[in-house]
Amino acid sequence: MLTQLTINNFAIVRHLDIELAKGLSVITGETGAGKSIAIDALGLCLGQRADASMLRNGQERAEVCATFRIEPRSPAALWLKTQELEDQDNPTSCILRRIISNEGHSKAFINGTPVSAAALKELAQYLIQINSQHASQLLLKADHQLQLLDNFCAHQDLLAQMRKDYQHWKALQHQLDVFKQKVAENEAKKQLLQYQVNELDEFNLQDNEYLELEEDHKRLSNSEELTSLTQSVLQILSENETVSADGLLYRALQQLDELVELDGQYSGVQNMLNEALIQVQEAVNEMQTLASGIEQDPHALEEIENRMSQAIHLARKHRVQPENLVEFHRTLKNELMQLVDFSGSEDELLAQEKAAFDKMQTTAAALHRSRQTGADKLAQSVTKSIKQLAMENAQFFIELKTDFNKVNANGADSVIFNLQSNPGQNAQPLAKTASGGELSRIALTLQVLTSDKSAIPTLIFDEIDVGISGATASVVGKLLRRLGQKCQVLCVTHLPQVACQGNQHFSVEKLTIAGKTETNMTALSPQQRVKALAKLLGGTKITDNALANAQELLNLAG
Repeated sequence: MLTQLTINNFAIVRHLDIELAKGLSVITGETGAGKSIAIDALGLCLGQRADASMLRNGQERAEVCATFRIEPRSPAALWLKTQELEDQDNPTSCILRRIISNEGHSKAFINGTPVSAAALKELAQYLIQINSQHASQLLLKADHQLQLLDNFCAHQDLLAQMRKDYQHWKALQHQLDVFKQKVAENEAKKQLLQYQVNELDEFNLQDNEYLELEEDHKRLSNSEELTSLTQSVLQILSENETVSADGLLYRALQQLDELVELDGQYSGVQNMLNEALIQVQEAVNEMQTLASGIEQDPHALEEIENRMSQAIHLARKHRVQPENLVEFHRTLKNELMQLVDFSGSEDELLAQEKAAFDKMQTTAAALHRSRQTGADKLAQSVTKSIKQLAMENAQFFIELKTDFNKVNANGADSVIFNLQSNPGQNAQPLAKTASGGELSRIALTLQVLTSDKSAIPTLIFDEIDVGISGATASVVGKLLRRLGQKCQVLCVTHLPQVACQGNQHFSVEKLTIAGKTETNMTALSPQQRVKALAKLLGGTKITDNALANAQELLNLAG
């Protein structure tokens, strides 16, 4: 519960330090005095949006600090422990603080540790529920109606299981979609690889074949030039009787024979020329052999050119060099062999998705049964309560529409709140049949009934009694007091019949000090409280009758 609220330089508040107790605390004051400012300031500590316009005029920063007492095993305590934000020295206490600068920047703290505004908002859902005067309009929305019914049913564990089952099913659906896409991509890749491999298999290029083709092509395409050059070389080496290389060497050796007989020093030269003659003769033989093997085959050349052309075409197609085509062919074959067969995995995933869907349907059915039971009880309770709020002939109904083919995180149900205002009329949705005053009273009744089931320790009602007066207001006050016996309730009100039911009473007044306006909030003593109620009853002029009526209201409230 909220135990203390400290506000500095917020709006027209210079400084407020409010201590709060359990039970029902009421806040009263004249219109425009700033009764809702404390709640607006508290909203900052709960993670609501902050901007520089919230600062008191002329100030550099505003600060709001809210202190809560929390139960050790409450959702708030568990959240703090999970986030490692609990106060180790005082684990039953939690302090939220928010600071806003005149530049619009804000800082947030939980137990002195800097956090984001989102963290404040996440924790706030376990600490406080604020019901504003616009709650009646919110009541017209289907999702809010479903939330109210769920709060009344108090099946949070079932709701949590529903969300968990739905998310698990959706995750498996996504996984299955991704898997199917992967299978499709795998099949497409497999077909492409198979086509490429078949094409290369049919071409059947062998290791080093392309390089050999290049050599053969070069030789065949130049056969005439090869023949001409070969004959020229042979003629130079041996076929010219007068100036051929072997003829000249032979003649030189004949001369050397005579020189060696005259002087043995020439024998070395003789040996070298003998070897040279032998080399020339061998070269002549090799040239003759090669010359005899020179082919002039246009048909063979055409076949080689066609095969080379096809190899170049395939190489360009696969963006490799022709000489690397064989290795690329092997790589494609290996890649094709390594592609996985997904059929077994798909069957397993489909089974998991179906099991998750069935489980989700089972949870949705259990949630529906719980809602149906709760809807009947809530409708009866609302009808009973609104009859006490000057709607004697009204009947309240809750219609559940269920479609298990359209399950979401909230189950398979949608809710419609219907009202039969008078006997003989058909029950219709609230938006069509409820007047503003009726809607306000139904909203208040629902908030009291559903909040009673909530685990949230502090409930705030900000002028939700607008449009209510007289005996109806007295019933509202009693409802809020009864609720205050089960949780902490703060209520901003302008009705004495509601204010008299408070266990604590705060008065808000607007003052002008040193030419500046500021709002002050004080806890009233029993004597001050009588005067405050008399003021609500009789206006600015407090009469003895008004004081007597005020005291009587307090006496009746007990």
